Amino acid sequence: MIGRLRGTLVEKQPGHVLVEAAGLGYEVDIPYTTFFHLPETGQEVTLHTHFAVREDAQSLYGFARRLDRDLFRLLIKVNGVGPKLAVGILSGLDADQFIRCVELRDTSALVKLPGVGKKTAERLLIDMADRIGQLEGQFVVSGDGAVKESDLPSRSPKQPDASEEAEAALIALGYKPQEASKAINRVAEDGMSREELIRQALKAMIPAT
Repeated sequence: MIGRLRGTLVEKQPGHVLVEAAGLGYEVDIPYTTFFHLPETGQEVTLHTHFAVREDAQSLYGFARRLDRDLFRLLIKVNGVGPKLAVGILSGLDADQFIRCVELRDTSALVKLPGVGKKTAERLLIDMADRIGQLEGQFVVSGDGAVKESDLPSRSPKQPDASEEAEAALIALGYKPQEASKAINRVAEDGMSREELIRQALKAMIPAT
């Protein structure tokens, strides 16, 4: 089991990173909430990881915090929730926000996530209610459940195609093209980076609980 990975961030894009450690390049799938915490390429990065082995694939999933990784491991134990859906859930809500949804039995925020219907949301609330106790002591939920701006990377100058890249990233996450375009247009401002556009669009589509 690969539980943690520390090395040089060689490449990064929404959903995927390449980390070089001890001469090896590790391709890692990540949720967007982790993408927002990444340093610039060429710098050192540490990810808490989960290594999944299937008959047809071996995948490494990485998370900025151990709490997110541990919640991911609990999510994939829920019937009908695989790694892809678990990453999607943690792309729209970080661990603190998801735990708050469970505590408040808030299905409205969950059904806004791609791939999560009403039945899946209800199953998550029921199954996770008994499991989040395993995360006790690892999290503190803020009053509004939001990530502090100081916890995120500083903004970088907007590239000419930042809006297009952000829209493509939302579509890759599972949102319909019309939804992604509308969300990006709603939050786009001059000088916003791709990362900031994605973060603000997700916040607009999934209101904080």
